[in-house]
Amino acid sequence: MTGERFFNDDPVNGSADAPDLLGRQQYAQHAVALLHQVREQSESGVLALIGPWGSGKSSVLQMTIQHLKNAASATDTNPWSVAELNPWMYSDLESLTLALFSEIRAALPDGNQWSELRRKIGAFGQSISPLGKLTGLLGLDSSELISHVADRIAGDTSASAAKRTAEAALRQAALPVLMVMDDLDRLTPEELLVVFKLIRLVGHLPNVYYLISFDEQTLLDVLQRTDLVGSNDQRAQEFLEKLIQVRLDLPAFRDRDIAAMTTRLLNALLDSRGVSMTADQEQRFSEAYFRHLQDRLRTPRSIKRYFGQAGATLGSLAGEVDIVDFLIVTFLRTSEPGAYRMLGRHRAELTGTSINPALQHDSSPGERAERWKQRLRQAGVAQDNIDGMLGLLGLLFPAVQQAVGNGGDPRAAARRRGIGSQDYFDRYVVFTVPEDDLPEAVFQQALAQMASGVEGDEAAQLLLRLREDTHRIVRRIDQLRADGIPVPAAALLQAMADNYGQLTAQPEAMGLLGADRRVRSFTPSLLLDLPPEERPSVVAAMAATPDGAVLATRTLHSATNPDDTASEHTTTTEPWAAQARDALIGRLAEHLAPAAGRPASDITEQDETLIWMWRHTDPASIRTWLRDRLDHGWELLPLLAALITPQQFPFPLIDNETWAGLDALFTHDDLYTRLTPLLNNSPDTPPPTDQHQANILQALRDRRPDQHQATPDTPS
Repeated sequence: MTGERFFNDDPVNGSADAPDLLGRQQYAQHAVALLHQVREQSESGVLALIGPWGSGKSSVLQMTIQHLKNAASATDTNPWSVAELNPWMYSDLESLTLALFSEIRAALPDGNQWSELRRKIGAFGQSISPLGKLTGLLGLDSSELISHVADRIAGDTSASAAKRTAEAALRQAALPVLMVMDDLDRLTPEELLVVFKLIRLVGHLPNVYYLISFDEQTLLDVLQRTDLVGSNDQRAQEFLEKLIQVRLDLPAFRDRDIAAMTTRLLNALLDSRGVSMTADQEQRFSEAYFRHLQDRLRTPRSIKRYFGQAGATLGSLAGEVDIVDFLIVTFLRTSEPGAYRMLGRHRAELTGTSINPALQHDSSPGERAERWKQRLRQAGVAQDNIDGMLGLLGLLFPAVQQAVGNGGDPRAAARRRGIGSQDYFDRYVVFTVPEDDLPEAVFQQALAQMASGVEGDEAAQLLLRLREDTHRIVRRIDQLRADGIPVPAAALLQAMADNYGQLTAQPEAMGLLGADRRVRSFTPSLLLDLPPEERPSVVAAMAATPDGAVLATRTLHSATNPDDTASEHTTTTEPWAAQARDALIGRLAEHLAPAAGRPASDITEQDETLIWMWRHTDPASIRTWLRDRLDHGWELLPLLAALITPQQFPFPLIDNETWAGLDALFTHDDLYTRLTPLLNNSPDTPPPTDQHQANILQALRDRRPDQHQATPDTPS
């Protein structure tokens, strides 16, 4: 199987080196028998092997020639001599005529007994051709030109006399010569008429037979472009009938033959790359093949070309892509290049990553389907092939399947590493795994190294890609979980915590989904994958760094509040959650310890984030910690200015969420009590010069509860 020749389009002759895989030997034997019959009944004749391009005509010709040669070397007392002439190597009648006689002479057996026959055939060629073209084709030397001119002048050198002499010699020799001419349908109209004139008039000689081959419809089209026939199909057909005595129509390439060849080449392709198909993949390919591909792969050449192209690009993609998607994409690339190029232009829509409302809210599946049909027309797909192409796109892209109203699982493409996934699309169009992607073997080895705690190059590559290509790596890990494949959750959580502050991946979803949000939306699932008794220690280990503590806090909060119904603290009563919370509080206090020795106005952005994270973990303890800081030197208003982000109108500076957060950190009562002089514009307390601080005071006045309202004697 693996010895299948994908890239060789040469005709086969049935030998061990070029075996007949289509069962055409029997038909070649039929052609030989027919040649014998024609020879018995006529001293010359023209047989035509007719079939579509790529159907195997040249192979049948070669097998026919091989049978004749085998018979000549066996017991045949009067064997055929075979000559092959490629007419589209010659541009005019004179050159082609000389080539014909040269080939006939060359086909004669060696030996002195045939030398006279060769001489007479050469003399006929001389009589009808310009002398200047004789030297190369008839074995003459330029120095002999003068004597040949003299011979012509001195004797009877008319074409008629030379032909009669050659005919007599050919009859006497009784040696049948078969002149084989292939691919006549490739000639120009003028060249084709030259060949037919040669066969019908000049080359009509005793014991000289012609076996020509062509695609009939193409040849008729060429004839209709000549002045002799004109644009008349019936006249072109009659012209052929006058020339050809016997038609040899190539046997039909049946559906079972097509299926057998396709199966053989598919298995050879898979075996050569060490790839196998699952039952689901076999079903998908069968659907694609019998519904859409079979009608487009009707000749041996087209099938072989298709699998040859697949073999040329599968190499480094074996095991990295879905084999069925790959085969369908290969068909698009080789048979519908315009549609293939269209895929890149509509990548976002095809992979389901577009959020263009115009693409999401069409009035009906029919309108969405028509939009894709119009795109296929613009890509150059013939009208008869539009529905089939749309069906193929539906097999590749769940988004197209949904567009035509047939449902479609958006995660199906990612699950099979298909082109319909944004994470694997590039592999199909660059024919390899891009440098910014991780091959499957590297990805799996990296996870194995992380699970065993062994440092390795693969794990290092995974961590690099986690920082630079966060979204794809997280989706690939999550896909393994969805497929029920265990992942090293503890090691991954630690890696994500260690790299949380170093994520450089670009946002997705039109900039709405950053890499940090991608990670923190995924880590709660990983934490809950662990046994409960392991979770506290993993959370504590994640919080070893300030950035890790931020991620650990968010992870714990989301894991214990899956619906985010309690924004200020965890609600679960499970022992593991309390242990994890206590460990996390200790880590947060450690990371905030340096800030306690600085003024509140000098706390860093990271300190602010840790304070808010602590509030989500345990509001009571952060409230106590902050009260202690305020009692020992921190000023409340600069602290609030650090914790509350400035907002642009019309957004409120202190919205409901911030208001609830301030209550969790300070309690509203304590907040207003400490800020009363500033809120009431006490003459003993100068107003802030910082505009952001002034805005905070005003926002607090606007939200001031009744018990903290200013008295009538208090300036507002």
